[in-house]
Amino acid sequence: MSDNFVPGLAGVPAAKSTVGFIDGSQGILRYRGIKIEDLAQHSTFEETSYLLLFDKLPTPAELKAFEDELKTHRAIPDGIVQVLRALPKETHPMVALQAATAALSGFFGGLDVSDAKANREASVRMIANFPTIVAAFDRLRRGKDPIAPRTDLSHAANFLYMLRGEAPDALMTRILDMCLVLHAEHGFNASTFTTRVVGSTLANPYAAVAAGVGSLSGPLHGGANERVLTMLEQIGSVEAVPEWLDRMVREKQKIMGLGHRVYKVKDPRATVLLDIVRDLFKSHGSTQLYDIAYKLEQVAAERLGDKGIYPNVDFYSGLVYQKLGIETDQFTPIFAIARISGWAAHWLEQLEDNRIYRPSQIYVGSKDRAYTPIEQR
Repeated sequence: MSDNFVPGLAGVPAAKSTVGFIDGSQGILRYRGIKIEDLAQHSTFEETSYLLLFDKLPTPAELKAFEDELKTHRAIPDGIVQVLRALPKETHPMVALQAATAALSGFFGGLDVSDAKANREASVRMIANFPTIVAAFDRLRRGKDPIAPRTDLSHAANFLYMLRGEAPDALMTRILDMCLVLHAEHGFNASTFTTRVVGSTLANPYAAVAAGVGSLSGPLHGGANERVLTMLEQIGSVEAVPEWLDRMVREKQKIMGLGHRVYKVKDPRATVLLDIVRDLFKSHGSTQLYDIAYKLEQVAAERLGDKGIYPNVDFYSGLVYQKLGIETDQFTPIFAIARISGWAAHWLEQLEDNRIYRPSQIYVGSKDRAYTPIEQR
């Protein structure tokens, strides 16, 4: 029996799904069968969310109605603001997001997951609420009042507005929107699996997604782009890149942002992101960290390209968020703002033909130990 044990369930199928398709050997990622490259170039986060939730691209009328529905759900209850206000200012934003997500179940119905209409509304509400929650806590921890969402801005533009108090320009809006599209879904990753496991118990949607947020908060899942920035700061200069990389390879050290557990070729999301990243830094000014990253990408391609090690989506996304004026500890919450669409799609799919997850274990402990009374220990 022990021969069947796979640590971490790596590569073990746990469900059938139509949401996301990944072929790591070919560098393919598709949402509901549509190439991520096409979605990133031609779609928006709102349209991509519709696709993930409802398994089809919307007509213009359907997209407009969906965008309007998201806008009507952007505002969060005063009670949620009070939950966020009560947290210590030192609280990590992911803790705040998880707490607020779980607390949403106390303010809204939809706890009976046999109600398909309520499930749909809860999914849309969480997609709409996540940016408002993240932006509200960011301002509260700075001693500022939250900024109310606007209904005349897109999903991405409204988030940046709520963070900074001013609407972003078109390029900044476009690049954040693209980042949200690129991070919206990625198969059976840890947080998606967590969401489905909790959902399989027929727990309410806010509980299931709050569990997914908690899973994403772990450093082995979220936060890679934060560590890329730390790495670039440690390299220190463009001139130091070749020697630094050679030393890391020689000592077999992990290089953040290079390579991927799933992709054996270049991460297709990184390929999509790269061109618009260069446009952003060209039009809004370069930074030393970007220059170091660009040099590292070039040198790594020469040294490691033949081994299938290329930049992944986290290599540049942190630099983008930093350029947009976003604090480093907000990077993973932005990941959640994107991934909530994938989580919701998987949660809805789980309920279609639900069976509670109940894996077995391989017991390796003692099987026959005598109980010793406490006075004899």
